Amino acid sequence: MISYLAKRVAVLLASTATAGVVVFAFMALLPGDPAEVALGVNATPEAIEALRRQWGTDRPPLTQFLDWIGGLAAGDFGVSYVTSSPIGQQIGERLGVTLTLVVGGMVIALIVAVPAGTFAAVHHRNPLGALISAASQVGIAVPAFLAGILLVFVFAVQAQALPSGGYVPLTEDPSMWFQSLLLPWLSLGLVQGAVLTRYVRSAVLEVMREDYLRTARAKGRGRMGALWRHGLRNAAIPVVTVLGLQLATLLIGAVVVERVFVIPGLGDLLLNGVAQRDLLLVQGVVMVLVVAVLLVNFVVDVAYAVLDPRLR
Repeated sequence: MISYLAKRVAVLLASTATAGVVVFAFMALLPGDPAEVALGVNATPEAIEALRRQWGTDRPPLTQFLDWIGGLAAGDFGVSYVTSSPIGQQIGERLGVTLTLVVGGMVIALIVAVPAGTFAAVHHRNPLGALISAASQVGIAVPAFLAGILLVFVFAVQAQALPSGGYVPLTEDPSMWFQSLLLPWLSLGLVQGAVLTRYVRSAVLEVMREDYLRTARAKGRGRMGALWRHGLRNAAIPVVTVLGLQLATLLIGAVVVERVFVIPGLGDLLLNGVAQRDLLLVQGVVMVLVVAVLLVNFVVDVAYAVLDPRLR
């Protein structure tokens, strides 16, 4: 197990370094000059050159990359071109909001998918099981932002039971914090839950056809008892893999959902940085999102080894 973990950590570090190169190269290839954007069309060449020297964008790309990646390793993301405030501080203030949104969405997805997928598999010849499968297919076709708009229309505009947008910190008002995040959680969780339901159903169906489960049934266990005692752990192995991909999708989906519900998370910060041509801020946010996805994959690999002793 230690050897397996060491290999996974090595892959994580190599992937992070590669991601840093790709992110920096992509930003460097984008057209336009941040100094020109910041100073406007009437700026003199001398003023533009002075601002480039101040920001360090006049140096060779390799030097800029080494300084940036070295700063990231030390926890220094640099200073925003637009606000002149530390980027790490801005990311830190918004990261908690995005993580809360993603974790809440995944919890709702699991609450929906595990019982619904298991029921649809156990009753796959039943009309109700077929109805759950059909509903999950419809959910897969609905993007998260559209689900958010529909939820706002139903619960905020028509029922007037929940706020349509905005964010209240937990420390200010726990009740309003929960209400402000409930619709974003649902818009992410219901869509991802529909996707995950299909995988849970498929995994449970495959396990139900295995010989060891039929043996457990022959020894007197009921269908659900045999599945609970012998099948769910094996069914969880492919589901955990998909769960890692779903978390990565939730991180990306949160960028759009934050914009729909006016939530001050990383997605809102990223889109503002793109609009203002604050490339150093965009690099930092994208790198944080990439590292988060890589960490999720690492955790999934470890969970996979815990669930499947053959990997150990």
